[in-house]
Amino acid sequence: MNRTEIFEQLNEVFRDVFDDPSITVTEQTTAADIEGWDSLMHISLISAVEDAFDLSFPMKTVLAMKNVGDMVNAIADRL
Repeated sequence: MNRTEIFEQLNEVFRDVFDDPSITVTEQTTAADIEGWDSLMHISLISAVEDAFDLSFPMKTVLAMKNVGDMVNAIADRL
């Protein structure tokens, strides 16, 4: 799976988790860019991403994610 495919799938996950069909994430997207992305929603988001990509992130990796680009890198490293 390449980065474009990962982004396509991530956009679907974000749209579902935040119930907003207009969301389109980029490398630089952060929690500050998406309404409702707080610490509790972050847990739901990480869980949904893990389910969608059939993987599991170590807590150290989750804590190191500063933007969606970091999340894509973490996904690509595990696929």
